[in-house]
Amino acid sequence: MKIPHPLSESYSFPTIAPSILAADYTKLGEDISACTESGVKWIHCDIMDGHFVPNISYGSLIVNAARRAAPDAFLDVHLMIYNPDRYIADFAKAGANLISVHAEADPHIHRTLGAIKELGLYRGVAINPGTPLTAIEEVLPEVDLVCVMSVNPGFGGQKFIPSALQKIERLVKWRQQMGLNFLIEIDGGIGLANTENVAAAGTDVLVAGSSVFGAEDKNDQIQKLFQKAIIGSSNLT
Repeated sequence: MKIPHPLSESYSFPTIAPSILAADYTKLGEDISACTESGVKWIHCDIMDGHFVPNISYGSLIVNAARRAAPDAFLDVHLMIYNPDRYIADFAKAGANLISVHAEADPHIHRTLGAIKELGLYRGVAINPGTPLTAIEEVLPEVDLVCVMSVNPGFGGQKFIPSALQKIERLVKWRQQMGLNFLIEIDGGIGLANTENVAAAGTDVLVAGSSVFGAEDKNDQIQKLFQKAIIGSSNLT
């Protein structure tokens, strides 16, 4: 039996988390409001440094703008950067609720996760498609969320890597075997074509960027994604 996560008291899972990496920054507040008005309660912020990943996105100022645009939303900040411990205080101050750091980018990840906890935030660990789950096994008791990358990070709009589903299924088993309650998140290539299968594998949080912000009717797209996630989750064994 799955142990309820503390966030389950305020949020229903599976949930859709639009990534503002794909938003129109000339109307960021409007795009975020379109999401929250459609029932979105979880917003994903992708931070890229141009070193750990081959792209630069934005920093704490945009996270703070997202916080002001959605004061009641859960802000999930995904740090795709080297030396994340240098910046977690800035993102905490900007309004993050959860900060995820990459196992591949932080040689002292246990210490960084501890620092995130000390700031009063939820803790996440993320892994790239080519990284085995064994790389994060030792820190699973220390995290509130595991982010499985289903594309090679750095750019939005990429094609989903199917092997990510195997990682999700293994994490579901590990979570049960270890008696833990971390949430499982998937990030990359999520759309209407695969949301149901991804949720059926046991995913709690589905990050969707281009499929949400690239839609002509964001509300309709979000509702369809939620429906498919719920249907998929009902098929979870």
